[in-house]
Amino acid sequence: MPIRVLVVDDSGFFRRRIAEILDSDSGIEVVGSAENGEQAITKVRELDPDVVTMDIEMPVMDGITAVRKIMAEHPRPILMFSSLTTEGAQATLDALEAGAVDFLPKRFSDMAGDEDSARMLLRRRVRSLSRSRARSASAPGSSAPAREARPTARREEADRQAAADARKPAAPVASTRPPTPLRQLRAVLIGTSTGGPVALQEVLKPLPATFPLPIVLVQHMPASFTPAFAERLNAMCHIEVRQAKDGDVLKPGVALLAPGGMQLTLERGSQTHVRIAESPLGTIYKPSVDAAFTSAVDALRGQVLAVILTGMGADGREGTRALKGVGAQVWAQDAATCVVYGMPAAVAEAGLTDHVYPLPEIGPALVKGFC
Repeated sequence: MPIRVLVVDDSGFFRRRIAEILDSDSGIEVVGSAENGEQAITKVRELDPDVVTMDIEMPVMDGITAVRKIMAEHPRPILMFSSLTTEGAQATLDALEAGAVDFLPKRFSDMAGDEDSARMLLRRRVRSLSRSRARSASAPGSSAPAREARPTARREEADRQAAADARKPAAPVASTRPPTPLRQLRAVLIGTSTGGPVALQEVLKPLPATFPLPIVLVQHMPASFTPAFAERLNAMCHIEVRQAKDGDVLKPGVALLAPGGMQLTLERGSQTHVRIAESPLGTIYKPSVDAAFTSAVDALRGQVLAVILTGMGADGREGTRALKGVGAQVWAQDAATCVVYGMPAAVAEAGLTDHVYPLPEIGPALVKGFC
């Protein structure tokens, strides 16, 4: 059975363009379209699509309101199209908080280097999201999956390869010591991708302002989005959250978010600090969980808690493997509460996890373990 898609946009040209791209894949069928959020809600009831693509700014009813209503009544994976601007970032984060699963740039030139790659990216993303779990908006902050759906082009290829790699027998973990007790750890590192914006909110909100460890956050996200995301997290959390700058020192009760499009690594000195640098040529994930985690082997001597949350692919697995080899503790989000069980699966199937938690339990477990 092909993946059934509903395309929602107030531009007839854009609706036709998206439909033409998706229909060129024999495994995808565009079953309908809508030109505003109100029509989208009706079409979802009538057509029961597996995936919905949704614009944000539309007449009659905007995309964010439509997402909220669809997720409350007939939850399913929704892919937002967004402009890579500050305003677009705020609106997209609102849509993700309302229950949308992922987003892509509306301008194809922002999506990939050429038209063919952008088309391939869109088709692959729809295929991936059709296997994802939609989060119901009926219970604010809920991470429980509401509906099991029927889960840059180079990044999509990496995600597919990672999924295949995760099914291979796990390589032995080169650990020379047991996990360091929680009370002896010096930092918490968290890596995530698809579904991460909402997951990070749920993990960080329970932490008190007096949380005794520094936190480093690595979320796959465009450069124009991370400043707005850091501000949003800071406004809703007791701890301080801000986008990391080159030279920032790790401090207790402060979470530093890796800037989009760049690489964050940790460096040892009189105080542990972050380095922000351009990504080496050929780097797929910007920022990369593997790069940040691997740097902590030397910078923090592995005395960290590494947490892997929802996300496509396997970014973070090799960094976690390196940390595990020097005694780090590793937690992963469980399959049932992940939007996409890719990154946590890669770590779990490699035999690297010390604990696997449902998303709502991770924040309280941090408080219990460190406070």
